[in-house]
Amino acid sequence: MTKKKMNIPLFKVHMPGSVMKPLKEVLFSGLVNEGVQVMEFESRLRKLVGNPFTMATNSCTSSITLALKIAGVGPGDEVITSPMTCVATNAPISNLFARPVWCDIDVNTGNIDPVQIEEKITGRTKAILFVDWTGIPADLDKINAIGRKRGIKVIEDAAQGIGASYKGRSVGCISDFTCFSFQAIKHINTGDGGALSFSDENDFKRGKKLKWFGIDREATKDSAGNWKGSRWDCVIPEAGYKFHMNNIDAAIGIEQLKSLSGILKAHRRNAEYFLKSLNGVAGIRMPKIAEGILPAWWVFMLFAERRDDLSRKLAERGVHSSLLHVRNDIYGCFEGSSALLPGVEKFQDCELCIPCGWWVGKDEREYIADVIKEGW
Repeated sequence: MTKKKMNIPLFKVHMPGSVMKPLKEVLFSGLVNEGVQVMEFESRLRKLVGNPFTMATNSCTSSITLALKIAGVGPGDEVITSPMTCVATNAPISNLFARPVWCDIDVNTGNIDPVQIEEKITGRTKAILFVDWTGIPADLDKINAIGRKRGIKVIEDAAQGIGASYKGRSVGCISDFTCFSFQAIKHINTGDGGALSFSDENDFKRGKKLKWFGIDREATKDSAGNWKGSRWDCVIPEAGYKFHMNNIDAAIGIEQLKSLSGILKAHRRNAEYFLKSLNGVAGIRMPKIAEGILPAWWVFMLFAERRDDLSRKLAERGVHSSLLHVRNDIYGCFEGSSALLPGVEKFQDCELCIPCGWWVGKDEREYIADVIKEGW
């Protein structure tokens, strides 16, 4: 028998009490737009990622949109992408009047299959876009090698993978563009927000302009950071967006980053427990993590026979679980872009995500494992 019933959420918003003082200072400073707090947050983020060409944005979706734009994606172009992700990954493709070309996935990880990518490339292909599912980095060497070989930009959606690493390199230092999320239920949050890392300095410089209407804000300030004349008295060669982060979000983010190391340790500790404890349980299969991969483990993914029955059993015992996302190619907004994807079919039929976050302690993870081991 399992222990007394618990209530264990799949997600929980992390918010340290230390945010109150700096947040109050920003709120009553009269300077709540992009300013010194954003600059400090970006500085800390660059050190964490290990990439000096990293900037903050107002969401991961904005980061993906900017990456696609800088990659040259426009009306009539094609973007090879995985349907096994949040719709936020793929909506920017349609919003730029381009077309998603669905690529199959590795059924052991949920990540895009590099072998399938090459088969999808046409003369209209402008970018390869993929998510690191649950914070498990995809096969970044193979995917980026394809991009370099074919002259196609690679965009990595690491919304679930802050702090992950691939063969000793931090996610954010490998692909042409890496997009991060600081949305409410991610490892850390800024209320809502994101970031974009670049491999190319010129792309980085262009991105800084495009995130603020196309204006080079640094060129319109003097050495002390003050505006030189009117901030709008400048040249705008390319129309941009309003995708910048503000000081309110950045003030939260600065405090959140102080907790990230401990949060990642907790997620990984719980994931390692599940990998060992649930390995060999009848009706359960574990994800396969390649050598040299250090996932961020936003949630823990497993594969279950009679998955829906297991999900109901967990719910009855107070353990929240989820498919996380459903395949994007079923959505009407992407009508006309369907494909035969046996890997996605198999994955969608048995994949289930369970809690492994910082709020899951020793008793909670043992309770979750015991419920699964009881059978369903």
